[in-house]
Amino acid sequence: MEHEQIEMLDELLEEDVVNFFKAIANKGRIKILYALKQHSLTVTEISEHVGMSQSAVSHHLKDLKMARLVSNKKEGRKVIYHLDDDHVHDLFDTAIEHVKEIYNYE
Repeated sequence: MEHEQIEMLDELLEEDVVNFFKAIANKGRIKILYALKQHSLTVTEISEHVGMSQSAVSHHLKDLKMARLVSNKKEGRKVIYHLDDDHVHDLFDTAIEHVKEIYNYE
């Protein structure tokens, strides 16, 4: 039997994909991403919406920023966080849709 050629990811890309999924594999970061999917927010606003301390939110935002899932911009003295790009938004929508489908959420 002839085997089809299967393409593998480049090792560096593979590691980056693993790190990407590690960055979102946390309930606190999922809550933050879901809040930012809906609105751009400050650390204080995120803290209020997700029920976490500002310190914990800041820590998670640092990790999410390093993974390039969120970005921020300064508006006067405020720092506003938002999802980094449409890919993150779409990926999050796809993940939620997939989980709802496989676990029969209504």
